Amino acid sequence: MPGLVAATVQELMPELVRTRRALHADPELGFNEVRTTARVLEVLAAAGIESRTFEGTGLTAEIGAADPSYRVALRADLDALPIAERTGLDFSSTNDGIAHACGHDVHTTVVLGAGLTLKRFEQELIERDMAVRLVFQPAEEVVPGGAHTAVKEHALDDVDQVFALHCDPSIDVGTVGLKVGPITAACDAIRVRLSGRGGHTSRPHLTGDLTYALAKVVTDVPAALSRRLDPRVGAALVWGTVVAGNAANVIPAMGECVGTLRMLDIDAWEQAGDLVQTLVHEVVAPYGVTAEVEYTRGVPPVVNDATAVELLTSACHAAVGPDAVVPTKQSLGGEDFSWMLARAPGAMGRLGTRTPGGPTYELHQGDLVVDERAISVGATLLAATCLLRPDSAADAAV
Repeated sequence: MPGLVAATVQELMPELVRTRRALHADPELGFNEVRTTARVLEVLAAAGIESRTFEGTGLTAEIGAADPSYRVALRADLDALPIAERTGLDFSSTNDGIAHACGHDVHTTVVLGAGLTLKRFEQELIERDMAVRLVFQPAEEVVPGGAHTAVKEHALDDVDQVFALHCDPSIDVGTVGLKVGPITAACDAIRVRLSGRGGHTSRPHLTGDLTYALAKVVTDVPAALSRRLDPRVGAALVWGTVVAGNAANVIPAMGECVGTLRMLDIDAWEQAGDLVQTLVHEVVAPYGVTAEVEYTRGVPPVVNDATAVELLTSACHAAVGPDAVVPTKQSLGGEDFSWMLARAPGAMGRLGTRTPGGPTYELHQGDLVVDERAISVGATLLAATCLLRPDSAADAAV
């Protein structure tokens, strides 16, 4: 069976590559993936796969037994990032300032490929009293993200295991990074707005020197946080935007900084919001400005279930190759797949996208290039995993 799955995916690869390139050339931002959703629906309908759209963007599709004793969900994310592409590829983004710089076009294609493959094995699923639900969620890059939409739309109802893959440009194509336990970090969004009496830079003593106070927030709040939290939680507060004023001789009356707080420990994450509020107000208190802290809880860590990782490992060894599984570490990246794992056990694997011997790219950068052979690896792995049950994983390679 693993060999048949791999052969079927290979047969589908020309279509899958065309689909991926079409998605890549027409990226859409979170909760606006209208054309992307329509394209996925078109591919599924052509294969005779029953689908249901969400109230906004996103959809689910069903394959296998109508009322199974065991159901697996495969998750993909549809959205792109507000980043200008600079890969120079023939199928580069045609939408200014928007690009699939995190590989969601690949994730979508991989789950499509797994679904098209499983449709050909649907009778096998029915005979085993099994089913597969494909979940294409919107807005993974938004906080709070589209996983909440998928849960609200009942995409995780009656699911026994849920799986996802995420592109990893730091490992070679043909390999998948797997890990039991936490594999990503908690991630929250922070916006600090300062307001005060502006004035002339020659008379800072007559103002609330807002620019200086904002600089103290940018530097002192992360420093204080590192002394108020156990260093073993791996907290990292990093600012992505700092804005204040537009003239060299004017102290502005408004300014803000925006960033993310990431950490490895879920217990510390539960306490972090109140602590950040306290620290910001303590830091700005001497400068006569007013602080408003907008703290948005994002995602908890993705924690991979041991049984789910065993299923992925067995399927990968059998269908991809005996050396295809590589170890991976927990990262400070955030992923709203964690909200799906709050509804059903499962696991996320890291899909190698680096061409062996080629450059190592970074996610969330406009020059990200993915080795498209990763589509075959990912689709093969997920399809093979869906044909296993926990009590049969040990026999996967037979």
